[in-house]
Amino acid sequence: MTRPDALALLNEYTKNPALIKHALAVEAAMRAYARKFGEDEEVWGVIGLIHDFDYERYPTAADHPYRGAEILRSKGVAEDWIRTIMSHAEYTGVPRDSIRAKALFAVDELCGFLTAVTFVRPEKKIAAVEVASVRKKMKQKAFAAQVSREDITNGAADLGVELDEHIAFVISALAGIANELGL
Repeated sequence: MTRPDALALLNEYTKNPALIKHALAVEAAMRAYARKFGEDEEVWGVIGLIHDFDYERYPTAADHPYRGAEILRSKGVAEDWIRTIMSHAEYTGVPRDSIRAKALFAVDELCGFLTAVTFVRPEKKIAAVEVASVRKKMKQKAFAAQVSREDITNGAADLGVELDEHIAFVISALAGIANELGL
């Protein structure tokens, strides 16, 4: 699946601009980690872009990402890509047994959290977000309460990256596409 194919699929199933921006953010973070680890940036980026493509239509744990996996299989997407996507949801039981799967899990919740942190800053610019302010917001349970702090922390640990370094790395990745994200 190419990026244009992935973008078309995302836009076919997802109309909510915030969900599309989340997909773009995860794509950017995945591409950045692919570069860091010497992996295929295009593959990692496409996986990041489509990891939640089915979520708007199938938002329940009973359906997401299972329905998406079925759709991807029908389109001939490689099984290892589907496995990576399935592993980003803890409840699927699919183990994160590759660096790519660990990266997807590590960046997914963090991208959402960083977006929330950016929106409460006066300048609303991701490039101005500091790691210390992200860590402070992580301690505030009412702030972006739907975002799992445990997933953010565990994701960085499983990826083998210190949490502050991980946060700074993803901020930098998102800053690279700030205009597309409205950040």
